[in-house]
Order: sequence, then structure tokens, then C-alpha cells
Amino acid sequence: MMERWRELIPDDIAEKYELYNFNSAVEILSQTHAESFEEITDTLKKFHVELSDILEKGGNESRVPKKLSAILRPLGWRETEISGDLVVHLLEGKARKVPYHEFRLTDFISGHKIDYVKGDIAIDLEWNSKDQTFDRDLYAFRTFFECGVISCGVIITRSEQLNAVFESLGSEVKKKYGASTTWMGKLLPRIHARRHGGCPMFVVGITPKTISDWEGNSHGISR
Repeated sequence: MMERWRELIPDDIAEKYELYNFNSAVEILSQTHAESFEEITDTLKKFHVELSDILEKGGNESRVPKKLSAILRPLGWRETEISGDLVVHLLEGKARKVPYHEFRLTDFISGHKIDYVKGDIAIDLEWNSKDQTFDRDLYAFRTFFECGVISCGVIITRSEQLNAVFESLGSEVKKKYGASTTWMGKLLPRIHARRHGGCPMFVVGITPKTISDWEGNSHGISR
């Protein structure tokens, strides 16, 4: 029996990506943030990868995140950092209404960034970073959520299904996208361990079906 939340996902998105739903993220997006949900699904429809993106040499930001930015930035999705101080009140007596001492912890929240935020929805893409980046990302989602800045998060990364593509492109490519980089197998255990706190998360895996010039999409794994 198909999980009910999958009925809320457009068929072409469900076919193109590997999808997971944590803490009712899809229900929250589709039912209470319809405009953002439509922008997200439209973005996933338009988003594609080319073999040249996979084969490009290392350096600064790769072309894959730039392609996502080209779709989302014009729609008002902005990179956002959260910071804040904590004011601590010490109370005494039965009433405990008037603090006898208070102090401020400066930069109690500091340095947490998310790639794309619009309203109270956040999106992050991890294409090929060190897998420890997921710890930073999930803690950022958790912090934004617990501070009431966002109500839902979306994280996009590589599906394990892409490994067959990498292997066919040679040993250097396979090594470049190794087991210690950001892919679904490194993300899901962290989410199951609740490193995102209670933040609802819609998780999207990029599969070979997103590669526009990959012959394997219709003729089996081949170039």
C-alpha cells in the first residue's frame, strides 16, 4: 500500500527522484504552504544535471548548485544566516516574577546558514561535499525550526542510484563521488538519529533520471 503522502507528490517528481518524508513535511508543505510547494515541485521538474557537470574538475562551487540557484533565486529564495543572543533571568521566591539577576550570552546562536529560505520554508542542496556537512545542515535546520523561523525544511542530495553512472564514467569519477561525500546513505542515518530535532524534513534524492544527456534513462546503463 502506497504511503498516503506520496499521493500529494506530482507523478513526474515521484518518478524522477528518490523521496522521503519526515515529521509530515510533505503534508505541511502541500496543505499549508501551497505556493512554496508549487515552487519546489516546479523547480524539481526544471532541475537537471548534465554529464559535463559530473565530469567537471574540482574547484569552487560546482555547476549543479548554480543550476538550482538559477531557478530559485529569481523566485525570492535567499541564503539566510541566523544569529541571536540569549538573555538569562534568575528568579527567586515563590512568586518568581521579578528577576534578581539577568545576563546576556552573546552569539548564543551564531553561524548557522541555509542556502535557500523564503517565508518559513528552507531548502539546502548538498551535491558533493564531505559527508560531515550534513551534521552542519541538519543542525541549522533544527536551529531555524526551534527558533520559529521555519516550519519545514527540504534537503536535496545524491541518490545511491547515481553510483552506477559514476562507475561507468571511470575510476576518477567514481573516486570523486566517494562514500565519504554527501549522498543519501550518509544523510538518512543522521535523520533517523534525530539530528534535525523535530524539524519536518522533505528529503529529495537526485537520480540518473535527472541527467538530461544520459542514455541510461531510456536504454539501460550506457553512454
